[in-house]
Amino acid sequence: MRLPSVILNRARRAPGALCALCAGILVILGTVNAQAPTTRDLHLRGGRFQPLTYDTMTPEQKMLVDSILSGPRTSLDGPFNVLLRSPEMGDLAQKLGAQVRFHSSLPPRLNEFAILITARQWTAQFEWQAHRKIALAAGLSPAIADALAAGKHPQSMQPDEEAVYNFCSEVLTTKHVSDAAFQAAKEKFGERGVVDLLAVTGYYQFVSMMLNVDGYPLPDGAAPELKSLR
Repeated sequence: MRLPSVILNRARRAPGALCALCAGILVILGTVNAQAPTTRDLHLRGGRFQPLTYDTMTPEQKMLVDSILSGPRTSLDGPFNVLLRSPEMGDLAQKLGAQVRFHSSLPPRLNEFAILITARQWTAQFEWQAHRKIALAAGLSPAIADALAAGKHPQSMQPDEEAVYNFCSEVLTTKHVSDAAFQAAKEKFGERGVVDLLAVTGYYQFVSMMLNVDGYPLPDGAAPELKSLR
């Protein structure tokens, strides 16, 4: 790398400055190299779809990894090892996922509740365990999560939680929504909120399918928390 002449001229008058400048450049380059993804950094997991490693990925797959990790997510846990098999589609999917999870018009407590309802209907074990922690941290009652896990109608829900539960449960079990459930959701969240509920439910059904078909493993030492509803 060639340094600008003005820096060189100053360095000739002050040799110590050149040493300091070079040391600074080396630190910056070292930081950039340290931040580059490596095989050890990805920690990909999989079942039927064997975990990929960064050094064996195609350029398109590496672009997807970089795109995911440059957003709000901090890991590649969940469906991403599967999505890497179709990286162009996977990038569009993960961007939709980031939108419905992190930028919904619904508050996190309700958005995560909708994700849990979806995970329960699909008995998606990893999705349930990951988002149960997030939902409780966002303010969802543990009693609601426990009842949902047991396949029961949660008691003592707040009115907005009742609206989410009825709307999402009807969509997932009947493939339709009654006028009463639609109107209750619309009154609570507006038309945008209704669409955001549909989006988060639809996206996490997509995720549930990938996790279940893959047989995605739970973290080491974790046991399944959900029994089949059937």
